[in-house]
Amino acid sequence: MTATALPPSPRTRVRRVAELASYEQAILHAILDASYLCHIAFHDEHGNHCIPTACWRIGGHLYIHGSNGSRMLKQLLRETDVCVTVTHLDGLVLARSAFNHTMNYRSAMVYGQFEKVSDIGQQHAAMDALMEKLAPGRLAHVRGGSAKEYAATTVLRIALDECAVKQRKGGPLDDAGDMAHAVWTGELPFTHGRGAAIADALNTSEMPAYAAAWGTESA
Repeated sequence: MTATALPPSPRTRVRRVAELASYEQAILHAILDASYLCHIAFHDEHGNHCIPTACWRIGGHLYIHGSNGSRMLKQLLRETDVCVTVTHLDGLVLARSAFNHTMNYRSAMVYGQFEKVSDIGQQHAAMDALMEKLAPGRLAHVRGGSAKEYAATTVLRIALDECAVKQRKGGPLDDAGDMAHAVWTGELPFTHGRGAAIADALNTSEMPAYAAAWGTESA
C-alpha cells in the first residue's frame, strides 16, 4: 500500500532538525492511536491555556468530549484556532558531551478548529468508540449512556488535515572530536507497560478477559 502524506503547511513544516519530521498519515495515526491523552492549546479573553483531555481517533478526525459546561469546550465551539499535541517519551539518550544528550520520542501536532458532533447517532457512535478504545469488549457489559447523560455531554472533533509528526530513535550522535572521551554512552529506555487489573472493593463480578489480559499487553 502506498503511504499517503499530507503536504506541510506554514504552521506544520518542521524546520529544526527537519530530517526527524514526517507527514505520513499512517505514522500520524499510529502515534494518536497509542495515546489516551492529548494537550489542547488555545487562547481566550483570559490568555493562553494548554489543557490535557482524553482523545481518540476515528478515521480522519481526532475526538474529545466533556461536560456542556466546560470552559474549554465552550471556547472551542467559537471556532477558535487550536494546536493539539500528543507526545510519547521513549528514552533518554546519553552522549559523550553534555550538549549532545537528547531524548527518543514520538510526537504529533494537529492544527485547526474543532467542530461539534451534533448528530445523535454519530455522537453515540463516537462515545462507543471511546469505550472500545479504553477496554475492547467492555461496551457489551456496561450500562449504556442515558438520554440525560448524552444531553449533558458535548463531543467535538478536529480534522487531521494540518498535522506534523516528529520522532527520534536510536543512540547518540557524537561529534568526531568527542569520540576519544571515555564515558558510557547509550539509551535509558522507558518501557510503557501495564500493571495487573485491580478489582474495586465493591466488585462482585468475575474478571472479564479484557481486564485479565491488561497486565500482559504492552501499552
